[in-house]
Amino acid sequence: MGLTLTEKILSAHLVEGEMVKGSEIGIRIDQTLTQDATGTMAYLEFEAMGVPRVKTERSVAYIDHNTLQSGFENADDHRFIGSVCKKHGIYFSRPGNGICHQVHLERFGIPGKTLIGSDSHTPTGGGIGMIAMGAGGMDVAVAMGGGTYYITCPKVVKVELIGKLQSWVSAKDVILEVLRRLSVKGGVGKVIEYCGEGVKTLSVPERATITNMGAELGATTSIFPSDEITREFLKAQGREEVFTPLSADADAIYDEVVEINLSELVPLAACPHSPDNVKEIKELQGEKIDQVCIGSCTNSSLLDMLKVAHILKGKTVHPDVSLAVAPGSKQVLNMLAQSGALSVMIDAGARILESACGPCIGMGQSPNSKGISLRTFNRNFEGRSGTKDGQIYLVSPETAAVSALTGVFTDPRTLGVMPEFKLPEKFTINDNMIVPPVDAGDMDSVEVLRGPNIKPFPVSEPLDETIDAKCSLKVGDNITTDHIMPAGAKILPLRSNIPKISEFCFAVCDEKFHDRALELGKSIIIGGSNYGQGSSREHAALAPLYLGVKAVITKSFARIHMANLINAGIVPMTFVNESDYNKIDQMDELKIEHIGNQIAEGNIIKVINVTKNFSFDVNVDLSDRQKEMLYAGGLLNYTKQNS
Repeated sequence: MGLTLTEKILSAHLVEGEMVKGSEIGIRIDQTLTQDATGTMAYLEFEAMGVPRVKTERSVAYIDHNTLQSGFENADDHRFIGSVCKKHGIYFSRPGNGICHQVHLERFGIPGKTLIGSDSHTPTGGGIGMIAMGAGGMDVAVAMGGGTYYITCPKVVKVELIGKLQSWVSAKDVILEVLRRLSVKGGVGKVIEYCGEGVKTLSVPERATITNMGAELGATTSIFPSDEITREFLKAQGREEVFTPLSADADAIYDEVVEINLSELVPLAACPHSPDNVKEIKELQGEKIDQVCIGSCTNSSLLDMLKVAHILKGKTVHPDVSLAVAPGSKQVLNMLAQSGALSVMIDAGARILESACGPCIGMGQSPNSKGISLRTFNRNFEGRSGTKDGQIYLVSPETAAVSALTGVFTDPRTLGVMPEFKLPEKFTINDNMIVPPVDAGDMDSVEVLRGPNIKPFPVSEPLDETIDAKCSLKVGDNITTDHIMPAGAKILPLRSNIPKISEFCFAVCDEKFHDRALELGKSIIIGGSNYGQGSSREHAALAPLYLGVKAVITKSFARIHMANLINAGIVPMTFVNESDYNKIDQMDELKIEHIGNQIAEGNIIKVINVTKNFSFDVNVDLSDRQKEMLYAGGLLNYTKQNS
């Protein structure tokens, strides 16, 4: 029996466990990446481990999230990250060099390697045949220190691509179609592996768009084979020597198979407020829009930008529309300038933003009240744009550009036959904004620079014998990490200051949560299904930890957030009978006696609702390693005890 590509790479990196689906496996990590919104905390955690030098093949820190320097906080964090990198063996991508996933694809990604990043869209690397996964910052810190990264051995879903995309139908429409079919929960516990003759019709940037937004499926990661198209991309980047051909065996067995005929796809849009709320553009045709934003790690490649410039050439943005364009990297921006495409965009009336995440994370360009904004981004969660009642639609660059001209939702196929867009045989390569670390022998001469906004990592205590606490908050289904720990220009600069950022914890759901949790001292949160979907931000676990949250009981968890809770020493539990969710109210007193013993004896433990005088069962489905982490009070304590 043959192997899938996923199984081949995971098996080659297996350190602990067996390749049995549903069991925990530990894998060796070749590369790591961080971005500045999560990186400061990750490097504080790395320092706390006491490891002098990273042990990965390549670790890179990117500055791409908190680039709006409206106060000292972001600049101080960037300075801190840069000095840590210089000292501890990490490459440092300076502000302005570009979005982490775009730059990593261009300059560092290698087929067949493993990569984890403290950003949920790290699966972008699957576009060149990597097993690339989003993770919490603490997991990244451990991997940098040479530690093993643990995941549940995934099921593998084969997405068979046949045919070829029509003119003006794009890779964004492919992943929106996958989301429409599978939903934001459809990829949980799975890797999405793209195969078939249709793969050969897609460039590396198009593949990366698809794997990037696979994060919205809840998938562990997504991956394409490494083939001649991959080779040509790496050759054009001056890195052909890292190419390796990789594909699944012809007789590989998959857990599920989904077939998509590229020839039948049409332009699509994810409607407010979920990436899987997908409709055809023709259903929205003619509706007025207010704003268009083109960019993000999903759609900011040179290929995307050249298509946008072609559509805008010789035309003017509609007077009722604000168009913002953010090229994904310095390389993309520079090549747009050299080719004249940047001038075309400026002439058309586009506002050119720096090569950074920007509006995608609510860092500027918030739409007007109730404004309809078409964005080439990956998430449209309520309030994420910075405007509470903003109506955010996720579309392709082609749909975004033509709609910016007409002022209404417009099907880009009205443009007629699309000319052929080809990637260059050689990209403009200038890595002068990537700062290498000093040699190991010189590291003692480097001073780590800390600003006043950088506070110590919050202390986690060993697991209590009994948890007796009130329910400080009850929330519904599909709570995202944006609900738990919002982003945006006001909050992101506080990422290195857990006491301060915790003031905004769950503010989207309940503005009184912070004060109530502090007053209670310790508490339990009740949630619905798919709790913690979205970003990998570990602050969605660290802020509740600081506020005294001891356990979270839900119908189901998103993968990365559940891991982050365990890393923080917070017990994640799921209802055995989901109907028990309806019997619990906010401020009910919940009691779990001898919790450590109960966890040790099995997965099912008993919770007593003291207020209503009944008990219910919850599932604590953890590996032995995860149980030990909870006993110790989280991953940092566990790592110290076992180092």
